[in-house]
Amino acid sequence: MSAGGGEVILRTENLGKRFGGFTALKGVSAEFRAGALTAIIGPNGAGKSTYFNILSGAFPPSEGRVLFEGRDITGLPQHRFAHMGIAKSFQITNVFPELSALENVRIALQARVSRYDIWRPRARMTGLVEQAGEILATVGLWARRDRAASALAHGEQRALEIGMALAAQPRLLLLDEPTAGMSPEETRAMMELILRLARERTVILVEHKMKLVMGISDRVLVLHHGELLAEGTPDEIRRDETVRRVYLGQREH
Repeated sequence: MSAGGGEVILRTENLGKRFGGFTALKGVSAEFRAGALTAIIGPNGAGKSTYFNILSGAFPPSEGRVLFEGRDITGLPQHRFAHMGIAKSFQITNVFPELSALENVRIALQARVSRYDIWRPRARMTGLVEQAGEILATVGLWARRDRAASALAHGEQRALEIGMALAAQPRLLLLDEPTAGMSPEETRAMMELILRLARERTVILVEHKMKLVMGISDRVLVLHHGELLAEGTPDEIRRDETVRRVYLGQREH
């Protein structure tokens, strides 16, 4: 696990979200420290996805604020988040299936370096290919670099999507259900990858697999009925009687 003792990189203040007459999130205030790996957990319908979507800029809150490195980013367009150093990987894999793994990452790099620059010199494109190769090595896909994304195993596709997110050189990486649909072997590989990534940047993830969460996280936030139920280290969360009653007790064996 990372040290997690840095300054506050992300803060939410009294965050709320309503969809018509339904309140999905209510009064959530939390701090995420630079260099820490933080997991957001909770039963189905707890508000995890809503909270994640607000943190990633997918949609604005109904009330409250989001501050990144001290700057109020509440309601900014989603593309601005990436420019500021926030990248995300969604629960549903989002890659170009017919392109190779290397081309997927190269395109992500090109989008960051120069949007819609059709006159980019070939020499500079070569540099992007080299960077893409380095990223693929980081996520364990160098040996699969020439394989079409559609031909990769599910876990490899998830790793590729994370590689595409890394192309933005984020200081904050948001991962939504990174092990969804994975076999135990794929889950272990993803856990090792997340730990490696967390050594160099702040990571926030939403995850259902409790053994994974408790094994790699510096801090854990527990949501319940759209509110923040508890937060603390994995050991503190395990010992929290309220959390055990509403969530952990029905899952851990």
